[in-house]
Amino acid sequence: MPILDSHRFTALFGQPAALGRARSSAFVAGVRAFAPAVIATGAWALVTGVATVRMGLHPVQALAMSAFVYAGSAQLASLPLIAAGAPVWLILLTASIVNLRFVIFSAGLYPYFRHLSLSRRLLLGYLTSDFGFLLASLRWGGRPHDSADRTERTWFFLGLSAASWLAWQSMSVLGILLADRVPTAWGMEFVGVLALITLVVPALTDAPAVVGVLVASVVAVLANGLPLKLSVLAAVLAGVAAAIATELARERAGARA
Repeated sequence: MPILDSHRFTALFGQPAALGRARSSAFVAGVRAFAPAVIATGAWALVTGVATVRMGLHPVQALAMSAFVYAGSAQLASLPLIAAGAPVWLILLTASIVNLRFVIFSAGLYPYFRHLSLSRRLLLGYLTSDFGFLLASLRWGGRPHDSADRTERTWFFLGLSAASWLAWQSMSVLGILLADRVPTAWGMEFVGVLALITLVVPALTDAPAVVGVLVASVVAVLANGLPLKLSVLAAVLAGVAAAIATELARERAGARA
């Protein structure tokens, strides 16, 4: 009798062919799910790539920043500080605060991926984007975190995130390489504003988010004259504080009711 016959192999590892088809199908579904966000992501990446070079970074530095940071909002928030010669600690603090939303993303995604090893969760964490989290949340929202869907969810998110990463990196590289050839008269900054609006608006689903954005916008305008572009940091801190205060007030009101 063989040490491990076909029945025992199937019991231990499942059907390899069926598992491969399930993974491929889920991966392709993730890629297709990202299609509506390609234009916004590409425009935002293109503007970010152009901005990194025009703000004084060498193309090699800009390429490294795009690959390792992989966060347009953090890149654009830190670029004025870099150009102004701000201290490193202030640049890192600003980028960290801008990226605090990824802590919320991680908490929201953890129930779906807690079965994975730390290295695989770190990979998915690196690939996570705003649109990726939003699209995954819309697809999985309200469904239980049962083990039967582990493979489908993991490979769907991997396909979604891979499509996002490729769209971002390809357009960012294009922007970096063509930065000196893009006429200023084209108004690339306005394209960036439009891309940012498409990124922010879908997230404005409740009162804390709306209040946070409004407060941050007002503070950014009022604090525009601060040195070292500290208006960005002030706006982010004020927006986060306002959103948290609104959420706490809503919880207290609900408790009283």
